[in-house]
Amino acid sequence: MSVRLAVLLSGGGRTLQNFIDLIAKDELDASIEVVVSSSPKALGVERARLAGLPVEVMERRRFESVEAFSDAITAVLDRHEVQLVLLAGFLQKYLFPARYQGRVLNVHPALLPKYGGLGMYGPHVHEAVIAAGDSESGCTVHIADHEYDSGPIVLQKRVPVLRGDTPETLAERVFAAECECYPEAVRRRASELGLVPVS
Repeated sequence: MSVRLAVLLSGGGRTLQNFIDLIAKDELDASIEVVVSSSPKALGVERARLAGLPVEVMERRRFESVEAFSDAITAVLDRHEVQLVLLAGFLQKYLFPARYQGRVLNVHPALLPKYGGLGMYGPHVHEAVIAAGDSESGCTVHIADHEYDSGPIVLQKRVPVLRGDTPETLAERVFAAECECYPEAVRRRASELGLVPVS
């Protein structure tokens, strides 16, 4: 029996696709039980449907509060008996219940605690790294809490910032690192939680 995952996204779904591909190649002993998108127009929704995965669209504006929005997501996760929740470019705050504490992971395209927090996502992060003149960047997978880009770090992977880098070229290098780092962090966290070992 493999580890049961949920993937929460808001955009293109490249991280989701990476997990779909790894599972298909038997390189990750896991199953994606449900994909939750905060936007009906997210490309990630199409990626999920093409892979035959259950999809739930949860638009924040349809709920009166972040608490109601979060409760609706939790109900979906409970229904699918999810063991680990993967935030994959999910741009809405998810206030998960205590029973999910330690089971929600997030990936961030920088070496936290640098360049994290509200508004620091996508190209904004890479622009800030380049503007600061940093010699390296990377990605961070951490255990999520109820603050943006906060919580204990599970794993980081570093990449160089090259002379002449643009936010776009740096983003591609960081994303390649994420494709290795996030699955490894899932394996590690699943082992720490005593879930079915992920090979």
